[in-house]
Amino acid sequence: MAWRALAKNALSTSSSYLSNCGVATTASHILHTTLPDVLLCSGTLRSSGIRNYHASLSLLSWRGRREEAPGLKTPGREKQVKRMSKPQAPPVEARYVPPKPKRPIKPAQVKTVDIFEGMTVVELAKRTGSSVRSLQEIMASVGEKVGSEFDPITIDVAELVSTEVGVNVKRLHSEEGAILKPRPPVVTVMGHVDHGKTSLLDALRKTAVAAKEAGGITQHLGAFVVSMPSGASITFLDTPGHAAFTAMRARGAAVTDIVTLVVAADDGVMPQTLEAMSHAKEANVPVVVAINKCDKPGADPERVRIQLGSEGLPLEDLGGDVQVVEISALTGTGLDKLEEALLLQAEIMDLKARVDGPAQAYVVEARVDRGRGPLVTAIVKSGTLSVGQYIVVGAEWGRIRAIRDTLGRATELAGPAIPVEIEGMKGLPMAGDDITVVGSEERARMLSQGRRKKLEQGRLERMSQENQEICAKEGDDTDEAPQRVELAVIVKGDVQGTVQAVADSLRSLNSPQLFVNIVHVGVGPISQSDVDMAQACNACIVGFNLRSLPSPISTSAKKANIKIFQHRVIYHLLEEIGKLIVERAPGTAETQVTGEAEVLSIFEVKSRNNSKVPDVKIAGCRIIDGRFSRSSTMRLLRSGEVVFEGSCASLKKEKQDVEAVGKGNECGLVIQDCQDFKVGDVIQCLEQVIRKPKFISSESGAVRIEC
Repeated sequence: MAWRALAKNALSTSSSYLSNCGVATTASHILHTTLPDVLLCSGTLRSSGIRNYHASLSLLSWRGRREEAPGLKTPGREKQVKRMSKPQAPPVEARYVPPKPKRPIKPAQVKTVDIFEGMTVVELAKRTGSSVRSLQEIMASVGEKVGSEFDPITIDVAELVSTEVGVNVKRLHSEEGAILKPRPPVVTVMGHVDHGKTSLLDALRKTAVAAKEAGGITQHLGAFVVSMPSGASITFLDTPGHAAFTAMRARGAAVTDIVTLVVAADDGVMPQTLEAMSHAKEANVPVVVAINKCDKPGADPERVRIQLGSEGLPLEDLGGDVQVVEISALTGTGLDKLEEALLLQAEIMDLKARVDGPAQAYVVEARVDRGRGPLVTAIVKSGTLSVGQYIVVGAEWGRIRAIRDTLGRATELAGPAIPVEIEGMKGLPMAGDDITVVGSEERARMLSQGRRKKLEQGRLERMSQENQEICAKEGDDTDEAPQRVELAVIVKGDVQGTVQAVADSLRSLNSPQLFVNIVHVGVGPISQSDVDMAQACNACIVGFNLRSLPSPISTSAKKANIKIFQHRVIYHLLEEIGKLIVERAPGTAETQVTGEAEVLSIFEVKSRNNSKVPDVKIAGCRIIDGRFSRSSTMRLLRSGEVVFEGSCASLKKEKQDVEAVGKGNECGLVIQDCQDFKVGDVIQCLEQVIRKPKFISSESGAVRIEC
């Protein structure tokens, strides 16, 4: 009852108070007013400490106005006066300085793990750094049965899973429990160009291959089996000696057992001789030195021995273990001693290989035949290669349709250390790839796709890194840097290794003024699609060791104004492309002194009184050296220091205006805006000339462009 009375009293008091304050007191407003609001407005509960948590917005705003001090006027806002800003001077245009590009970040090296047959998922997870569960999910996605994490898996499945994870793999093959049998040695013949490597092989197998080669030099990597007079057989690899075929020589050293280093007795140690020694050292392969051309009058084998010893090759004559044999491929002398040295070295090495089980082979060369398709020349390392097997070669796969030996005879099997030609690939692999035998077509296809994906990813990363490096170089260069022109090239050749060697040689001709862009590399004859591609990207076509062009393709190339260069000798090809690069290069602008004159006397021509033309001083000169041209820039020198430099305003000889004055003649010369001539001064005639780069070829066959 007390609360009701209190509320009724407060309500009447607040309504009268609100009326006095000018606040509307409608019935709805009073009904929606809560008890605490009413008590608060009347001031009844203010002193008792009760807080109003449910006050309406209107009462809260009224409370704020009510709490102001009575009788004091709320100060109003000051009127803002807009101040007029002083006129500012226009901003000075500063030269734009582009931000320096960030330095290219070197991509992190991809991890390489060793895999082998029968390894478990746990061991693969440890090597790749992934979880067992993620590897099992990848195995399930490729259709492999997922069991325990300690179950063994095949080496093909391990490679598939590792490729999906993003790591490189190296296959390890164990010979435990396998039957090892003796095998013939693989001997690679290396040396400088034109030192008689192919002639030596011709003398050993009684053939004449060197006479059939273009230019008399080897430009392919050939494999042959030679039956020696003693009954033993040796597999020989003939490598090219030109500087352009470095990668071929490296592949030959990687697959060989023994390196036969051929050095001409009349020529001595040359650059490719040293390179062959380094390849053999990197591959950890023993060397047998054959000093050729000992029948020539200028032969000096002792000088060759001293040169080889000074290069760090431990010869037997100097207390080392490297055998040295003096031979003559032309007369056949010393060949029996070379055979003994090679067989002795092979016996010391005790060469044996596994015969049973799947084969491991190495691609020596690859080419495209018009009738048989892609052909692969390979040497079997271990195991037996047979017709009908599914193989993966690099990023390509196929089913062996036929196997042929070096004489072209079909065979069903290929054993260790025997070079064979394989037919049945779906695409053309790269020279130097390993051949892997798999169990089914599906597995071969999956391995090929995984490797192709990995190669494409690596190619994109290299392109990105090259673009970053180019951007960084462009940012560092100044405005005076020479302009760089691009020369697009399409390379076609007879075999894969030769095509890669030609492409690498053309890339070595890059210069600050011209960039050689290899648009496409292919094996086989030049086709209409190559002409269309060259027309689309404004490229020229380079054909190496190919047959003559068909008439329709030649006509189409002429209509499209496309240059086609066809050569069979690497010397001539690089020389012609080098001339084209020199022709296309923009060159570098240089200031050159074309003439020099001495001031003998000075003549002054004064203007008229009312004329606005200034006075003119004429220098009477005698040309000491070179010639003076009216269109050139003149430089005034006094005591060796430059006094003035400007254009020629007038050049006269015997009161006649002339364009040029030669050495020994006298002339009158006026330099624009120059009035400071003295007798004895020297005037130089300057001309802007464009200096083209030079194509330089060394004795070793290496070429370069010098700017």
